[in-house]
Amino acid sequence: MGTVSRGVRNAFRNVIRTGSIVFILAISIAMALVMLLALKSVQAKIASVKSSVGNTITVSPAGVRGFEGGGDLLTTTDLNAVGALPHVAKMTETLSDRLTPGTDTNLQASLTPGSFGNRQQGRAGFGVEGGGGRFGAAQRTFTMPIMVTGVDDLSVAQALNIDNLKITSGSEFDATKDTGSALVGTDLAAKNNLKPGSTFQGYGANITVAGIYDSGNRFLNSSFVMPISSLERLSNQAGQVSTAIVQVDSIDNLNSIKSAITAKLGDKADVTTSQEQTDQIIQPLENIKTISLYSLIGALVAGSVIIFLTMLMVVRERRKEIGVLKAIGASNIKITAQFVVEALSLTVMAGVLGTVVGFFAANPILNALVVSGASSGQGGPGGGFRGGGMMVRFAGGFNGVGNTLRDLHAVVGYDILIYGALAVLVIAVVGSAIPAFMISKVRPAEVMRND
Repeated sequence: MGTVSRGVRNAFRNVIRTGSIVFILAISIAMALVMLLALKSVQAKIASVKSSVGNTITVSPAGVRGFEGGGDLLTTTDLNAVGALPHVAKMTETLSDRLTPGTDTNLQASLTPGSFGNRQQGRAGFGVEGGGGRFGAAQRTFTMPIMVTGVDDLSVAQALNIDNLKITSGSEFDATKDTGSALVGTDLAAKNNLKPGSTFQGYGANITVAGIYDSGNRFLNSSFVMPISSLERLSNQAGQVSTAIVQVDSIDNLNSIKSAITAKLGDKADVTTSQEQTDQIIQPLENIKTISLYSLIGALVAGSVIIFLTMLMVVRERRKEIGVLKAIGASNIKITAQFVVEALSLTVMAGVLGTVVGFFAANPILNALVVSGASSGQGGPGGGFRGGGMMVRFAGGFNGVGNTLRDLHAVVGYDILIYGALAVLVIAVVGSAIPAFMISKVRPAEVMRND
């Protein structure tokens, strides 16, 4: 007990030095805690993303990206051959189109073009007319089109990155039947005073509102979804498909089925796997993980060096005291233990302060790492527009990365506190035991003679 009490009292022999050491060491411990939290958060997110990779393949028409590009849509005949491939468990098809308010539908668009929409429309070469001719000075106001997506399986809506799709009123429709009904986004419904049971005009026909949905996305909430057979009939696109989602029976067969689909469709289609989309999301997470790991190691090393140099200075200052203790019979182990307790006292105080600082600093620093990771791993241009259909365009690329990174939050749990306590213990023992043991080896007579 005497060794412990002396070690604790010695920690406060020089208050100014103790305060300085505790402060500096606390910063190191806080940084180590923050990096540990970031590392665990990122590892958990990577594991979550990998577990949800799924076994899906996206097939879209070659040269077509949403409503841009050129070429021909896929057909149900093309895709029947894909559905017949071995290991294909399920295939769902979507068809995307857009309606012009006042021409194709009596609905009013809930989105306004703004500077971006008008600029893009001007570049497209239409929506510009007036006294000076088509490209004259007078311009008419461009009206945003209304997007519509046909699906043969309503669950595909959630599979295509409408993760928060909620039916706020009404009910779902039967996607396998030509019911002429639709699910309408909340913004579009509010703009046109629609509710379940209401009807609106589209393609010269009445379309019934089965329900209202909220996707958590303003663009998608300004659109509507209906059975693909209804959209094919109304838009005169029988047998046309914008995107097919192929579900493989096992992730192990993902690459082989992708190759088989490519062989079947040739240059008619672009084929991408969920693994490729997931890699785009994981890359910035791996960047953050690497930064966190090296920063954690650096913070732990810095803490150990700080306490090592501090205790080296302390034990050198107390050479005479050590000599006296050895002269009266103190063993090397007791002397070493005394300095370990002193270092442990300093480190525990720094650990408490560092934990508090780390708790409040964890998420701001993690957010800074997220910005760094996103900017270095967002992928090529247009990454968010590689899916093909109106909804698919938002399934990959930077949109998926951004949503994933925004979901990162550092959470302090019991396991983190246990790891922190162990780190404090290691720093204190390693940083103090070595210099204390080295100095305890001197002979009492040598110390007395030199002093």
